[in-house]
Amino acid sequence: MDRMRRTAKRLAALALALATAALLVPDGARAQSARDAVPRPAELQADVDFWIRVYSQVTTNEGFLHDERDLSVIYETLRFAPNSLPKQRAAVVDEARKRYQAILERLAAQPVHQSLSDEERRVAGLWGKAGAERLKQAHDGIRFQLGQADRFHAGLVRSGAWEPHIAQTLANLGLPPEIAALPHVESSFNPAAYSKVGAAGLWQFMRSTGRRYMRIDSAVDERMDPFRSTEGAAQLLAYNYRLLGSWPLALTAYNHGAAGMRRATEAMGTTDYVRINRGYKSASFGFASRNFYPSFLAALTIDQNPEKYFGPIERAPEAKFSEVDVPAYVPVKALERGIPVDRATLKSLNPALLPAVWSGERLVPRGYRLRLPGNGEALTSAQLAQRLPAAEQYAGQVQSRSHRVRKGETLAEVAKRYRLSTRELAALNGISADAELRRGRNLRLPELMPARVAGLAAAVPVAPPATPAAPVAAAPATAIDAAAPAGAGGVHVVKRGESLSAIAARTGVAESVLMRVNGLRNPNYIYEGQRLQLAASAATTAGESDAPTTAAVQESKEDDAAVIASVRRASRAEPVSAGEAEALGPALVTGSEAAPSAADAVDYSVARDHTIRVVAAETLGHYADWAGVSASRLRQLNGLRGGQPVLVGRKLKVDLSRVTAEQFEQKRRDYHYALQANYFEAHRILGTEIYVVRRGDSLWSISQRYSGVPTWLLQQYNPDVDLGELRPGAQIVVPKVAEG
Repeated sequence: MDRMRRTAKRLAALALALATAALLVPDGARAQSARDAVPRPAELQADVDFWIRVYSQVTTNEGFLHDERDLSVIYETLRFAPNSLPKQRAAVVDEARKRYQAILERLAAQPVHQSLSDEERRVAGLWGKAGAERLKQAHDGIRFQLGQADRFHAGLVRSGAWEPHIAQTLANLGLPPEIAALPHVESSFNPAAYSKVGAAGLWQFMRSTGRRYMRIDSAVDERMDPFRSTEGAAQLLAYNYRLLGSWPLALTAYNHGAAGMRRATEAMGTTDYVRINRGYKSASFGFASRNFYPSFLAALTIDQNPEKYFGPIERAPEAKFSEVDVPAYVPVKALERGIPVDRATLKSLNPALLPAVWSGERLVPRGYRLRLPGNGEALTSAQLAQRLPAAEQYAGQVQSRSHRVRKGETLAEVAKRYRLSTRELAALNGISADAELRRGRNLRLPELMPARVAGLAAAVPVAPPATPAAPVAAAPATAIDAAAPAGAGGVHVVKRGESLSAIAARTGVAESVLMRVNGLRNPNYIYEGQRLQLAASAATTAGESDAPTTAAVQESKEDDAAVIASVRRASRAEPVSAGEAEALGPALVTGSEAAPSAADAVDYSVARDHTIRVVAAETLGHYADWAGVSASRLRQLNGLRGGQPVLVGRKLKVDLSRVTAEQFEQKRRDYHYALQANYFEAHRILGTEIYVVRRGDSLWSISQRYSGVPTWLLQQYNPDVDLGELRPGAQIVVPKVAEG
């Protein structure tokens, strides 16, 4: 009887979710999901069968040596000794690969197969009537795939804990229920999975993409939370589907990126997934991207009938818990005393809380949805606040501080600057008090504790996401290099084309002070719609330079270079040996998107005629810098008068006499990668809504209606809309942005 009641409750919840889906989904994903949303093309069946074998027949102590293009050609099943080292496995794979390469060379050299050994005859039979040219290609296309049957089986068992939440989340957004099988491909349903390329959690989000949909900071990483990351993955997949229009393309974009799949459809002149899968050639569209959808179909096939492949499966019981919004920034020890729940239980229920929280270096953030045992007392945020001492409720997070050593600085000088003793600073950094400092070294400083909340009344749950502000007057389209007046009330809203130096000149606040007050790392990375604080304390003071020092600019450039370098490190080749494949696990093909561009569908490429499409947050000055020419040269090349508008979405010719198109593109992407990384350190996307363009609207005025959502972010969500010439009645997808 209890089981029947639980089933009835679940069905009722699902019905409610479906009934409200229309309010939550701004596109046609819901309608499509109702009828064959996830097709199974017959042309891909051999590939799907290969992955079914990988997932159900061979374990992580085995693997297939196969042709990377024709997955029906499996040369041999290699088996390794249990607990063998990756280096030992790699040697076995390399030896086998060389043996088959020699066989293929001989087969290609003598079309009439005479005097063949039994092994050579077997390999020839695998290729049937393939000619010498195809056999030569096969020589370089021998690939190893590690088995996954043991991991997949474990994933089937684990999946029971989160199946109901995944199903309801997908239903809420009108997404196909089949997508629930995707974590089998990404992580084998292991919420603690962390790949060497930086993808993490059940859905294997990269940090850069995860920040768009969930909280990731020094205290919390919601990629590790199977519930919050599920909600983020559903939003990302809904975004992919809206841009690409089919689930094979949208799911492949989960691995290859929406921009990559848009390029593929444009290059092939079709949205037919099979034609793209078989015919699209690109350096970045490798084995993993080509096989992502077939591997998903294989995982789905097994998940829908696991007993056929593994026998009886007893899935884990559904996770039961209650949640409460933390009312202020609070030490975890205070929560343990106030609830009370032992630390081990809290840790298991809250995997998003990072080690710094459990060690006491960071506070549990205000608004964090703390998960408590399902059989415990259900608390409201206000009740939790009453249980916590006022002295242990803070208004903000503990702030890390560091000092980058400048040329000639000594430890004593740095210590004096921060009112520390030399001995204290030395101990904090694990060095001797008389150590010589190297220029560029970062010295750790004592962390800055936040102010306490002034009374329990101030300890309230985090405010809900801001709703659109009242309509503002539409701003006319302006030239990219036009200046704009400062805002009132101690805040300046950055207008299109403004530079930090221009804002400093107009407001009378030193550029270096603007950087410090607003936490800016680089004066070149501000964006349209950004709100810059102009506090009274930020006014120019005696001895304060009107521009950042050379050292400060150099430090900011080094910081941004580190962001870009981390992005590039994340983009790596496919595994070619058992060792690499094992190290990459548990992802069954190389993990999710490897760059911020994976969630960015904007095209930053240069066309063959050396033209580009103007993108939000870019200026003529940027183009001139990336091309190594003057802005006046670009104006001359494009017949532009001084002050003439250069609008988002318009074509602009660039002078590539001093750089190649590839170099220009790389600088352009690097700029946007750093811009996006900086923005998503402080903001996250909670969902989307539709705005219908009114007469007189501009990209700028729409940005201001929604609390200053940057125009470059609006462009990412509307890559097919001419944002430079909006027409009344057009529908614009607007992301709901929250700080923190």
